[in-house]
Amino acid sequence: MATTPLSLCNLSPAAHLRWKDASASRTGLKIVKASLREAEVFEPGPTVSTSGVVPTHRVTVHYRQRGVTHEFVVPEDQYILHTAESQDITLPFACRHGCCTSCAVRIKSGQIRQPEALGISAELKEKGYALLCVGFACSDVEVETQDEDEVYWLQFGRYFARGPIERDDYALELALADE
Repeated sequence: MATTPLSLCNLSPAAHLRWKDASASRTGLKIVKASLREAEVFEPGPTVSTSGVVPTHRVTVHYRQRGVTHEFVVPEDQYILHTAESQDITLPFACRHGCCTSCAVRIKSGQIRQPEALGISAELKEKGYALLCVGFACSDVEVETQDEDEVYWLQFGRYFARGPIERDDYALELALADE
């Protein structure tokens, strides 16, 4: 039986957690191999060697707002933002949970896996947007930071595009009275 080489970028979120648990506990390669066998393959990526060594990828971030470019190496099983911070690289962020657009970037080249990125729609992901706080590099990646308000508008603007909201002072008084 031929085995297909797997990558952490090929793992489902549940299998990825099993990989991290097995790696963190250092209880042996057998658990890691079992987790990889149970994984759902859903996108291509570099292979994980049988020694359990996690591949690394070069990440280049063009921080437009500050006119700075950062280059650093990220293990495939770690969030890009967390790895940058561990190397004293400051990048934009707010929630750290993939729920807002503060750390949004546009992918210029490469591939980022982001199963927990709730702050951007599938449509925006298809257009090349990613969130660094919950993004895993699947290859060497080059990204460019985005204006948070612009990405927020792309994500949610269609829901607010019905015209300006009128202030309701009476509703505001009622809300404040409840406090």
